[in-house]
Amino acid sequence: MASLEENFPRGGIQKKPTEGKTPNPKLEQDNLFDVHHKEQSQKRKRSQSVQGKQKKFKADNIATAKDSIVNIEPLTIEALCEGMLLLGCIKEVSDYELVISLPNGLSGFVPVTQISDAYSKLLSKEVAQGELLEDLNSLSDMYSPGMLVRCIVTSVEKSADGRRSIKLSIDPKKVNKGLNASALASGMLLSGFVSSVEDHGYLIDIGVSGTHAFLPRQKAQNYIKAVKRGPDLKIGQNLNCIIVEVKNKGRVVRLSVDRSEVAASLATERQNWTLSNLLPGLVVKARVQKVVPLGMKLSFLSSFTGIVDFMHMDPEKSMNYSPDQVMKACILSIHPTSKVVRLTLRQAFLHPGGSPNQLSNDRMGAVVEESTVKAFYKRFGAVFELDDGTLAFARLKHLSKTRKSFKPGAFKTGCKHKCRIIEYSLMDEMCIVSLKYQIIEARFLQYQDIHTGDVVQGKVFALKPIGMQVKVTDGIKGLVPSMHLADVILKQPEKKYNIGDEVRCRVLECNPAGRKLILTLKKSLIQSKLPVLSNYEDAKAGLITHGFVVCAREFGCIVKFYNDVKGLVPKNELSSEPISSPDKVFHEGQVVKVMVLKCEPQQQRLLLSFRLSSKPAPEDKKECTPKKKQEVKYQIGEMVDVKVLKKKDSGLEVSILEDEGNVIASVPTVHLSDFVATCKLLWHCLQEGDVLPRVMCLSDKGDHIILSRKSAVISAVQEEQIVRSFSEIQPGMLLTGYVRNVMPFGVFVEFPFGVTGLAPKVSMSDKFVTDTKDHFVVGQTVIAKVMSIDEEKQRVLLNLKVSECSSGDSAAESFALLNQYFKEMKEIRNLLRRRGEPSMAQGLCELVPGKELQLVVQDVKEDGSALFSGSCVTGLTVTATRYHLGDKNIVPGEKTKALVLHVDALTSKVYVSLREELLKQRAKQRLTENSQHSAIVQHIAEDFAIVSLLETGQLAAIPIASHFNDTFRFDSEKLKVGQTIFATLKVVKVNDHGVLLAVQDPAKKKVFVRVRNESETALEEMLPAVKHSLSVGDTVTGTVKSVKPTHVTVAIDDKLTGSIHASRILDEVPIGSFPTYTLKAGQKVTARVIGGRDVNTHRYLPITHPHFTRSIPELSIRPSEIEGKVTAMLNLKEDSALKKLGLYNVGQTVTCFVKKYNILKNWLEVEVAPDIRGRVPHLLLSLNTKVLKHPEKSFKNGQAVSATVTGTDVTETNLCLSLTGIQSLEQGTITVGMVTKVTPHVGLTIALPGGKTGKVSIFHLNDTYTENPLGDFKVGKIVRCCILSNENGKIQLSLRQSRLNPKSNSKVEDVEITCIKDVKKGQLVRGYVKSISPSGVFFGLSTSLLGRILFQNVSPYFVQKHSVYETYLPEGKLLTAKVLGVNGKEQHIELSLLPEDTGMPSVLPESLGLPRYDAEEEKREADDREKREELKLKAKRTRENSESEQEAKPKKRKVCPADENDSGIEIYYREEDDDDQEEEAAKKKSKIRKPDEAPRLQVSMGFTWDEDMNAMDIPVLNQKEESSESEAEEDLQSKLKKQTKKEKDLEKQKKEKELCKLEAALMDPSRQPQSADDFDRLVLSSPNSSILWLQYMAFHLQATEIEKARAVAERALKTICFREEQEKLNVWVALLNLENMYGTEETLMKVFERAVQYNEPLKVFQHLCDIYANSEKYKQAEELYHTMLKRFRQEKSVWLKYASFLLKQGQTEATHRLLERALKALPTKEHVDVISRFAQLEFRFGDPEHAKALFESTLSSYPKRTDIWSIYMDIMIKHGSQKEVRDIFERVIHLSLAPKKMKFFFKRYLDYEKKFGTAESVLAVKRAALEYVETKSSLADP
Repeated sequence: MASLEENFPRGGIQKKPTEGKTPNPKLEQDNLFDVHHKEQSQKRKRSQSVQGKQKKFKADNIATAKDSIVNIEPLTIEALCEGMLLLGCIKEVSDYELVISLPNGLSGFVPVTQISDAYSKLLSKEVAQGELLEDLNSLSDMYSPGMLVRCIVTSVEKSADGRRSIKLSIDPKKVNKGLNASALASGMLLSGFVSSVEDHGYLIDIGVSGTHAFLPRQKAQNYIKAVKRGPDLKIGQNLNCIIVEVKNKGRVVRLSVDRSEVAASLATERQNWTLSNLLPGLVVKARVQKVVPLGMKLSFLSSFTGIVDFMHMDPEKSMNYSPDQVMKACILSIHPTSKVVRLTLRQAFLHPGGSPNQLSNDRMGAVVEESTVKAFYKRFGAVFELDDGTLAFARLKHLSKTRKSFKPGAFKTGCKHKCRIIEYSLMDEMCIVSLKYQIIEARFLQYQDIHTGDVVQGKVFALKPIGMQVKVTDGIKGLVPSMHLADVILKQPEKKYNIGDEVRCRVLECNPAGRKLILTLKKSLIQSKLPVLSNYEDAKAGLITHGFVVCAREFGCIVKFYNDVKGLVPKNELSSEPISSPDKVFHEGQVVKVMVLKCEPQQQRLLLSFRLSSKPAPEDKKECTPKKKQEVKYQIGEMVDVKVLKKKDSGLEVSILEDEGNVIASVPTVHLSDFVATCKLLWHCLQEGDVLPRVMCLSDKGDHIILSRKSAVISAVQEEQIVRSFSEIQPGMLLTGYVRNVMPFGVFVEFPFGVTGLAPKVSMSDKFVTDTKDHFVVGQTVIAKVMSIDEEKQRVLLNLKVSECSSGDSAAESFALLNQYFKEMKEIRNLLRRRGEPSMAQGLCELVPGKELQLVVQDVKEDGSALFSGSCVTGLTVTATRYHLGDKNIVPGEKTKALVLHVDALTSKVYVSLREELLKQRAKQRLTENSQHSAIVQHIAEDFAIVSLLETGQLAAIPIASHFNDTFRFDSEKLKVGQTIFATLKVVKVNDHGVLLAVQDPAKKKVFVRVRNESETALEEMLPAVKHSLSVGDTVTGTVKSVKPTHVTVAIDDKLTGSIHASRILDEVPIGSFPTYTLKAGQKVTARVIGGRDVNTHRYLPITHPHFTRSIPELSIRPSEIEGKVTAMLNLKEDSALKKLGLYNVGQTVTCFVKKYNILKNWLEVEVAPDIRGRVPHLLLSLNTKVLKHPEKSFKNGQAVSATVTGTDVTETNLCLSLTGIQSLEQGTITVGMVTKVTPHVGLTIALPGGKTGKVSIFHLNDTYTENPLGDFKVGKIVRCCILSNENGKIQLSLRQSRLNPKSNSKVEDVEITCIKDVKKGQLVRGYVKSISPSGVFFGLSTSLLGRILFQNVSPYFVQKHSVYETYLPEGKLLTAKVLGVNGKEQHIELSLLPEDTGMPSVLPESLGLPRYDAEEEKREADDREKREELKLKAKRTRENSESEQEAKPKKRKVCPADENDSGIEIYYREEDDDDQEEEAAKKKSKIRKPDEAPRLQVSMGFTWDEDMNAMDIPVLNQKEESSESEAEEDLQSKLKKQTKKEKDLEKQKKEKELCKLEAALMDPSRQPQSADDFDRLVLSSPNSSILWLQYMAFHLQATEIEKARAVAERALKTICFREEQEKLNVWVALLNLENMYGTEETLMKVFERAVQYNEPLKVFQHLCDIYANSEKYKQAEELYHTMLKRFRQEKSVWLKYASFLLKQGQTEATHRLLERALKALPTKEHVDVISRFAQLEFRFGDPEHAKALFESTLSSYPKRTDIWSIYMDIMIKHGSQKEVRDIFERVIHLSLAPKKMKFFFKRYLDYEKKFGTAESVLAVKRAALEYVETKSSLADP
């Protein structure tokens, strides 16, 4: 490089752009760039490519010397002006702006409002509506750092501190303002923004007024896949668009965004670019004019001149440029006035759509010890070469600490300096460095360098109400919240801190992404030496640290730490002394020292203590013990196997086997079973060392894990019929839980996940509760119904009444309990058997009811009972009651036979009977399930009774309880020994229990249930029946006792309580208010008696009623009623409900009060007056669809609403009301409705207010038709609709937006067609295919209008089979058609779907290879037929006709690519002969396929089989010629001899044309490749297509060229893009197949090992297993499966695949063993699915009986898994007998499942019976369904 003096001469003139420059080429050649080329030093040849970020800096133009040497200066901020166009690169993306990197280290920003018009409109709409729009995507969704964008400067603003900020816009209207419609030309590269998304593409805003730009969807597909930002382009997205076609003088342009096309685009002279419309980002061919020391001058687009500064030279070429050298350059900026164009030669910018190089993260902030000065600019800065050879620049202000200390002499070329990389300029691909000492030594350069807990120095630069802003470094600013300004709260912080003060802070929170830094100035925190707690994971128990109080309440203190980590110090941990008011002891912001007690990182819950020294000893102990409880966390609901360690009175201490016994947990005795008796028995039977499988984690409080074996609770958790938090609870829910505590006032019930509720005494039982302890015991399993929730106090009120909580099928519920009981008893028996040692317990196992024993009488007691002994009952107490001795008089020592009735293992008692009817042998009868029998009660145990059937004497067990909650019986209800009952048998085989299982016949059972009347109010308190002397009109004074939503209870005196209804509080009730809440508990009120209410029924009584004096007084505190008379009310009381309701007229407006929203009945229950109720049906609640979607959230209990009376209900006890007035369903009315039915291809049925229904046609669902118009509609969806017509009770509706919001002027793409007059000839219409008939395709245009499309107008191809049309034109397909003709009289519309008419692609794809229609050809054939002359003349005429036509109209010839069965010769048909069309087509095809027949003249672009030109030499016969082949041949030969010279020339031209056609045919994509060259061409065009590569391999394998096939596979693996994983895998599999068939085991293994490295190993293993199995290499397959089971033991698919393989080999036993292994290896949650899949495989390939057993065992454990039931049904229907199938259905329909699931099973049962059953069996199913519905509805009705 030349010396500094030469490059930077002093003095001279300043380079200024010429003012008023025009695009005249002569004026471009001014003196601005006339420079003498000086000899360049070779030092600048080194690479200049660098990476990183940058900011704006100032520089000035460098003056030129007198000797006219000009140095081309970099762009400076002073040189920028409004309207300047620049190419920029996105540096950062935030919610409200884009930060843009500009050339020469400048930086600007684009506000969110300067993106595009369409995006700004969406923003405005979102702000106006106040809710998020789906179409509106955030900037970060559409833009990412590194994207190049075209910008225009909108302003350069100067801030208070002297900094300048550049405001930019990327709005195409501003960027492309120099363009107009006439200037647009094909090939132009423009910036466009998506303005709307259409069906077939996108409308693009290119900012040119009067021009509509359209981007077809297919042109955008590659781009969408490449950018990976979702399946669609988004409104506001920036695109580089190439103009493909310009129509109508630029009014319509078609665009493409294909990345390869964009990257290859080049601006040329033909594109009409001028200096006024030139755009940055265009790539041009440029010629070097002059090279100056630090840049060069170029000419481009023939007449324009531009400059390149030193920062934008190509670093590869450095300064090696010579004049007249041609190269590519990219335009960087265009000055609006001087028209100076700056360009870049850097490679990253020479391919539009690319992005510049980035700087690696580790390089940012790096300190470079020695950087060499390459050049120095007086007003700009210096350029350095860094240690890695890359170039960097430093701004002037970064070369020294201050301007005064700056020494230019230190920056001569070659000087070395220490510097630090502080930023990176993307647009220059250069680092920005600083030489300032304080920056080089700084700890923090960017937000990423700062960590939570760091102590930093900063300078105060602003004081604000929220806190103080502190500047840490130039680029890093932080906030000290007002709470953190000192250890105490400062009221006047400005007195302590001044702007400019140096402060020492500590980092509380740092978020580099959001550039957010929160600091604290609390000395206690800054000086703290304790550990910094910045995440929940670090909060180990026992950790002591500093935090600060953010909240002190009665429950304790919330303490905050670093990074927003916060925890709770409960009240009991605040101090060793009790603190009653923590808020008085602790203040907000106080720094405290705390100890961590417990932390749950996933829930972000932290428990703390201020008592630091309270528990040091236990901590030491904890460290010593091996129980690492803190390390393992168990999720509630997780199933584990446990081993008993120790038996305690309260339960069992166990170790969890999964964690090798390290984790200790407890199983409380009450949680061992759902049955209280079984809990005690199991605890008694278990010993230390016993293993309990499948126990569920109920709670894990870190140091204490509680487990449960209650099967009802476990199944509730597994079936997700639980609530995880208070917020999930809804009234009406049924939840399974267990009794936590029994109190005199009620029962507390706890559910899994810790939610607790109270069942008050009145809601505990259907029977009267005297003592709560008689009904429930602690730990008992119950099912509770949620009655109400109090969100403020977080309380839940429950109901445990069997009438409320049972499913209604008491038989099924009680049998389920019995079944579960015996199942658990069987487990206990098995446990005792496994013990091995002969013991008393062992003897107990052998004794089962029904077993006969030989006993010796030991003793006869006074009460008549006897004790026995015997060898088989050693150590057991055997007893028989007096009843069971029968009539026998027995004496001690006598031997006798006895029958075992029951064995009580807990007390070691055996109950026996000596009764003859039980002992005598009877012939066994065949019993059937669900048969009813008389039975005698023989013995009563705790949970069941033993009965004997009268007919057979067999013993059966019946449950005593019908439900978990059915725990209490009056003496009159209890079963008695000897009593005869009716029993329904459920299990007819005697099993391990020795008894049959039955249930007591529900019809004969007495159930005491009081059904509450609908007329009762919510007076839940049992008000005492106190006799009083009050009469109507009396004034009383009382105290408000409780306030409920619709009434208030008032204590009149100590005993008497009255009630005030919500309607009797105010005279004028404001709508929306809650009148009852105007009163508070304890308030004194003066009221007047207006009536009385019966204590028991809560019904209103007339004052003349004899019990009126024992009623609850109904009061009023309305001022008008206290002062006036109450006679009107008085009279009402005597009348019937009907008369009362009759006083309300239809249309009358009343004020009523919300009682509740009935979810089951879908209506709102309201109270108008104390004795008048009303209901508001769902659809009459509101016209707002949001309210109707969640009505229970919109109406609060007790709220006053205004309603209109519409009538009375069916029972005439309630008013029917409406909140939307009386709905008139007249034409044009807009109303709301609910979808009740969705009919495919037809439309919707909608329920309307008032019980009416209407229909919506698919043509009225939307203003724009869609492919799947009904996809968005489901039954139950609430919609707004407009009534089109209401005639003869039939209502037609519309959901079109143009009907619902006529003022919105929204775009209507598919206009309504009401009658045939709306259709005009030539019009394009859209509609749906209705049907296909022999006469054509019928096409729906509207609800009432159909059009017809003749087959020749459907597609340009001829179709023989109508099934082709049905495949491609299914009913409901959306198409665009053109109207060909309209016949108004006959109401006929003829339509066309042909591409030339509609502009759409053909409805039948070209790939079908169908022949085309051709009108010209048909016409010619008709002429030929009429004028049949001799062969010669015909041949000549045919040839001339075809030639002239081909020359005159080449475009009319439409070519169908040949399919693989065709010879490539086209076939044409006559349209006239409709009848024999098919016949003739067949003849023509057969003729064509004869190889020895001469080809026809109509061969156009199809290829022939021999691909030889010999076939072209012979002129072709007309196909319809009937002469023989030989005659034709002779005539043609003679014709050839007689040809003139002219004819020969014509023939030659024809041959050339045919040759061109043949070449085109060879290029046809549908043509099958014939050689290796063909394949090479194909794989070059589609390198990522594995299909082509596999075909290429197959081609070589056919020729048995194995090595070549291998080579092709290796080529494919190198060529296919690494992102195309599936394509690569296909090739690997093909290579494995090849090696398996043609290679050795060794070569196969080598390929396999490589395949495993490059692909997902599991997939490769599975493919190789399949290859082995298919090639019958079973041994290798088996070995490979063993390897897979070790390597992928957690993968379910591997086990299933191996099972399938074994079963196909017939190895059923091996499969059974495999299932056991699979269940051990796989997680518990997968077990059900795995067993089900194994069972399915067994059915298909193995033992069906074993498969059934698998299903049965799974369903007995998981009876509510409807998916398993469905699979079992399907398989049994396929493989099983009808009896088996019916048995399954009978079991399923008696399950207790959700109504929706039960409906599904009933429907399936009905369908099955309709198909395979009789009329009786169908009727039986319907009857069963009806019974189910009735039981459900009886439960639902209150």
